[in-house]
Amino acid sequence: MSATAPAVPPASAGGAPAGASPAGGAPARGDDPRRRAERRRRRVAAVFLLPALLLLGALVAYPILFSVGRSLFDASGTRFVGAGNYVEMFRDPATLKAIRNSAVWVVVAPALLTGLGLILAVLTEKVRWATAFKLLMFMPMAISFLAAGIIFRITYEQDPERGVLNAVAVGVHDVFADRPAYPGARAREDAGDAPVAREEDGSYATAADLSPGRTVSLGIVGVPPKEVPAEAEPAAGPRKAGDAGEGVLAGTVYLDFSPGGRGEPGRIDSGERGLPGMTVQAVRDGKAVGEATTAADGSFRITGLEGGSYALRLPAANFAEPYGGISWLGPALVTPAIIGAYLWIWTGFAMVLIGAGLSAMPRDVLEAARMDGANEWQIFRRITVPLLAPVLTVVFVTLVINVMKVFDLVYIIAPGPVLQDANVLAMQMWLVSFGGGNNQGLGSALGVLLLLLVVPAMVFNIRRFRRSSR
Repeated sequence: MSATAPAVPPASAGGAPAGASPAGGAPARGDDPRRRAERRRRRVAAVFLLPALLLLGALVAYPILFSVGRSLFDASGTRFVGAGNYVEMFRDPATLKAIRNSAVWVVVAPALLTGLGLILAVLTEKVRWATAFKLLMFMPMAISFLAAGIIFRITYEQDPERGVLNAVAVGVHDVFADRPAYPGARAREDAGDAPVAREEDGSYATAADLSPGRTVSLGIVGVPPKEVPAEAEPAAGPRKAGDAGEGVLAGTVYLDFSPGGRGEPGRIDSGERGLPGMTVQAVRDGKAVGEATTAADGSFRITGLEGGSYALRLPAANFAEPYGGISWLGPALVTPAIIGAYLWIWTGFAMVLIGAGLSAMPRDVLEAARMDGANEWQIFRRITVPLLAPVLTVVFVTLVINVMKVFDLVYIIAPGPVLQDANVLAMQMWLVSFGGGNNQGLGSALGVLLLLLVVPAMVFNIRRFRRSSR
């Protein structure tokens, strides 16, 4: 019986057994080349990323760290105050107003923009000129906030001659309401055969001693010649007492002004014109019992009066200022007005993003719903919106981040007297630091607060992007 010799591993080229290291140590690892290649790729990536990392550190990381440190010092930057600036920040009424306005922005603007973008994205899918419409809606994004602010500052102008919105508002108002006959005019008091006096409500009235059959001349001043109606004729001359007729009070309302200072106040002189369209009332015991409107020569007749004493009154509506439109940039509406300008700029952005999500949505689901008898509203509410929920969330959160930092529009659109009423956190940070406050410690604290408010939304958005990419 022969003994079997033990197996000897074949020798390698260097005389060592295969699978053993030349030094007799552990076996050589077969992935060394791959590891070396991986390390090489990482070094190359680090070289290319280094400039970006340097810029990121210089433009983002360093300013953040510097602001956090600066917020712990006083306005001069020499005395350490710890959390004093943060305490002062929440005691300042202007900062609290800015926080409230920022909260209004965060609640209103992103919700409106997301809703408008969704509606427009759905509707544009049903028209042939969808591309042209999207292009027009997206064009405001190409305009700087400075230019957009100037556009809307003029659009919201109170003067209807300049502000487009108030020109429209005044035009619509004047269609349904009468314009004042002679805004800013006034009656000449204590002159003429029946002197008038101004009453508390702005009207002018004679003494209550006029009986039917009497004629009265009422002089008006304060009417620029260019505002006298074109149809105005020379004023009707005075009549004798009793010429008006039984049960009638008559007279003339005229512009008591002669070029060159000629003429006598309270008396109709040659060349003076009547004022048509003026309302005249006959008043008895404080109540208007008759009314007439002056003709082209300023004459009027109030008929159907019983015997007794009356006063003639020119109501205040004849002299009231015309409707001047809406105070868009007043304290009550300045923030909604600026949000409106923001909507004009960003609606196209929301529509395009949501439209991209809508185009990627599976159409077989919609067709199946239509075949099951669902109408368009049911499809929109139960299918389109749920399927677009991830896109809508990303758009909403992106807009939340953006509105927290809004500054340009507020600074440009809001007039100086109402700037505090439109104030937001970014604006308050600038005002405190550079706009006259010169307290960069408190301004840095406001910047840190703004950062803390934005960071959660940014983290949420990044996670959504990562989840969607998987």
